Amino acid sequence: MMRRIRTIYSVLFWVATVHLAIAQNANNKAVVIRTANTSLVYKVDNDQVIRQCYYGKAINENDVAGIQLTSLDAYPAYGKAYVNEPAFRAVHADGNLTTELAYVSAETQVQDKNITLTRIRLRDRHYNLSVTLCFKAYQQQDIIEQWTEVVHEEKKDITLFNFTSSQLALRASSYWLTSFYGNWASEMNMKEEQLTEGIKTIDSKLGVRTNQFAHACFLLGVEGPAEENSGTVIGGTLAWPGSWSMEFEVDPLKNLHILAGINPYASHYVLKPKEIFKTPALLYTISHEGKGGITRKFHTWSRTYGIHKGDQPRMTLLNNWEATYFDFDEKVLKQIIGDAAGMGFDLFLLDDGWFGNKYPRNDDRAGLGDWDVNKKKLPNGLDSLLREADRKKIKFGIWVEPEMINPKSELYEKHPDWAITAPNRAIDVSRNQLILDLSNPQVQDYVYNVMDNLLTRNPGIAYLKWDCNRYVTNPGSSYLPADRQSHLWIKYTEGLFAVLKRMRQKYTDVRIMLCSGGGGRIDYGTLPYFDEYWISDNTDALDRIFIQWGTTHFFPAMGLASHVSVVPNHITQRSTPLKFRFDVAMSAKLGMDLQPKDMSPDEKEFSRKAIQEYKAIRHIVQFGDLYRLLSPYEHKRAAMMYVLPDRQEALVFSYLLKKEIYGNDQVLYLHGLEPTKTYTLKEVNKSPQYSRISSLEGQKFTGAFLMTYGVRFQMYNEFESVVFRAVAE
Repeated sequence: MMRRIRTIYSVLFWVATVHLAIAQNANNKAVVIRTANTSLVYKVDNDQVIRQCYYGKAINENDVAGIQLTSLDAYPAYGKAYVNEPAFRAVHADGNLTTELAYVSAETQVQDKNITLTRIRLRDRHYNLSVTLCFKAYQQQDIIEQWTEVVHEEKKDITLFNFTSSQLALRASSYWLTSFYGNWASEMNMKEEQLTEGIKTIDSKLGVRTNQFAHACFLLGVEGPAEENSGTVIGGTLAWPGSWSMEFEVDPLKNLHILAGINPYASHYVLKPKEIFKTPALLYTISHEGKGGITRKFHTWSRTYGIHKGDQPRMTLLNNWEATYFDFDEKVLKQIIGDAAGMGFDLFLLDDGWFGNKYPRNDDRAGLGDWDVNKKKLPNGLDSLLREADRKKIKFGIWVEPEMINPKSELYEKHPDWAITAPNRAIDVSRNQLILDLSNPQVQDYVYNVMDNLLTRNPGIAYLKWDCNRYVTNPGSSYLPADRQSHLWIKYTEGLFAVLKRMRQKYTDVRIMLCSGGGGRIDYGTLPYFDEYWISDNTDALDRIFIQWGTTHFFPAMGLASHVSVVPNHITQRSTPLKFRFDVAMSAKLGMDLQPKDMSPDEKEFSRKAIQEYKAIRHIVQFGDLYRLLSPYEHKRAAMMYVLPDRQEALVFSYLLKKEIYGNDQVLYLHGLEPTKTYTLKEVNKSPQYSRISSLEGQKFTGAFLMTYGVRFQMYNEFESVVFRAVAE
């Protein structure tokens, strides 16, 4: 993350003059991208430059003519008069550094009852170069998906240096940016800051698992800091797992220019004649109900378009990782399978360490790439475990990391050229591994065939945990030509998508978790191939409240795998109550790493009941609308709730983060209920010792009362939690 300040006082007066000189003409053509509640309006000026003129609440078609022309270029190219950061920069076949894009045409197609596609074609005034701005508008969800397509028919190749997916421009008195940052085990932290003149850049140059230090998401408060339930907020996220960049430039006239797309750093792209270069999409929306409105729009959209089979409930699972790590055998795994079934889980997940023979996977130093079952650990293969799972009436899942390779592997001995590394440099490993070069079609075939063979030979596998545990260093491809090495960052991602597309076409029903050393790859370019995602390796319940708080601003709880773990926690060494750990995990997609064999009888019984209670309420978590009530960033108490779209049921989670000697009695003002309906309150996952809301148990209140007067009860102890349900009559 960096900040670049550019001073351009010398051209300030000139820019202002240009800004004021653009004349309104009654014949200025308008192009309007509409959703049910929003309008994005462009107009073509007298010089055939297309300008962004409005983005906000829906404007009646008859009133569009009254929207004034602005100086805000819809897709500014480098050269001529534009002095801010360009959306597009190319070197033409004859060496010309500049591009002038003029409006050619626009068309809108109705793809189905919910989606329209608008394409605005621009063309260079001299060269045979076209840039098409594409907008897919999701009517009911108010989401716009925007990308760019570039094609040319110049005599020779051209070189692209800047190629953003979009430029979104605004004019307001102040802008407040919320970005999402972190590191391994500390993902999706939130920071809000006011934007001032200059450029704020948030980016990633990592190539693979590019979300390790920052996520390609933003919230923008317009005319003030972003509030939870009120005010104008714009939210956006880039659908791309490769290197990315987001730039927020406030110019001297207080206009804000938001540029988002593939990071052009070390990624110039040589484009052949007639080859189409398509950028990834920026997904964005605007809310006049604060950050909460952004979240609910994205969650509703994602359950239909953004995540695989978002209309189906997610399974609970028990993972063996924290119990065994790499050290297990068939007997140990069968015992864990039995424990998982006995606890009521839907699925058992076998994690890392099950493969490799010449170089057995007994730690992370060997075996990646050799996806044959380890005969010493599992002499009867996976089939014996699958039969045991079937006998116990529980589904079976398995961990894979097919994009990676250990130098100590049979695959590396055969194909060292398949690993990403620069020639004439020492091998640079991370976690003792290298990355396979997915820009190479042979490597794509290998990765697909590994997964295909695993699932074909073991048709009982119902679930894959697809991991990816390092980013790119020492970049180089033995497949790409010398003059195309900068294509690696883009071609790798395109190769990954090609593999995932083939996988999903054949294995529609296999559930797949998107894991990347925690939350290193969470984006809507990748998630449509996956059923759920692993946001962090940190399973500490207190830390998870913050991690999940940030994550769910854009990504749905239905896919957010959240596990109950052992205490002291293996990463933080913090000890928290079992109920607290369950209540935090139950606010997302419940799983468990804590092993039943390590529990006391009372803990086992509590856990068994908690799993059953989660199954009774998971439809509310996984398909409900999220309302955030008390932020952990602002209070000692955090609270959130989910409400089903028909408003018949709601589920409220409340956590006390620090001890309150005299009690914390912050009121929970509920949201999203039907005011005229009567709701009965019922506690979920009760503590065996006491209840903080026993006086409210079974009580009936109108939705209006619960939203106006609220729910009031005290909490005292550190890591105390209360969950309750509100059911309408």
